[in-house]
Amino acid sequence: MRAALGGLGFLICSMAMVVPALAQDVEEGFENLFNGADLSGWEGDPGLWTVVDGAITGTTTDESPLPHNQFLIWTGGTLRNFELRLKLRVIGNNNSGIQYRSRRLPEVGSYVVGGYQADVHPRAAYNGMLYEERGRGILAQRGQAVIIDARGDKWEAGDAGPVLNAQLAEWNEFTILAQGNRLVHKINDQTTVAVIDHQVPQRSLEGILALQLHQGSPMRVQVKDVRLKVLPDGGVLTPEQTPIPASARKLE
Repeated sequence: MRAALGGLGFLICSMAMVVPALAQDVEEGFENLFNGADLSGWEGDPGLWTVVDGAITGTTTDESPLPHNQFLIWTGGTLRNFELRLKLRVIGNNNSGIQYRSRRLPEVGSYVVGGYQADVHPRAAYNGMLYEERGRGILAQRGQAVIIDARGDKWEAGDAGPVLNAQLAEWNEFTILAQGNRLVHKINDQTTVAVIDHQVPQRSLEGILALQLHQGSPMRVQVKDVRLKVLPDGGVLTPEQTPIPASARKLE
């Protein structure tokens, strides 16, 4: 598949070729969002979230099951274009996620969030995928480069090579790159999804950052080394700049 994407200056046929247009110098310009000692700058249910061994720690139990997914919300500002890096692990048979460009939903419950999510999941096909919490659901599974057209149809316009399975109980580094309507997720520096979102009413170009505790089986999620780099504004691509390749596969 060799479909040029105009102003992008690269081809979406290979996710390895999507990343360079977003990647920045990872050694400079990052801000630490977690001080390693307490939850200053973060807001969530104190009965669920604390700091253990220098890591943000969220815990659920059989005795107090969650009525719905709960989140620890960063209160330091609104994310637009950025690169986020953090280390995360999940203990227990459940999943977690990193919300970004999201919104609070107080009408649903305290500390409930909806929006883009980098999924952290024990199933390999879902780990690192792009999911929209309380929205459009799965937007791209692991290994897919996807263009979402103006009507909301999803087109698989490319793929990546095999991504090593991450053991969730061990520390893994998750990276999120967002610039305009281009979104890239990585686990341990391996790209898992690359998405261009043209569905204007549903997509989000800014919003909050949050960490997820998932309802269901008891679990513990831990996060550390949370670093954020703010990237320049702009970068929204039009459908004319990113036409759907003739060989693209429509996703159901």
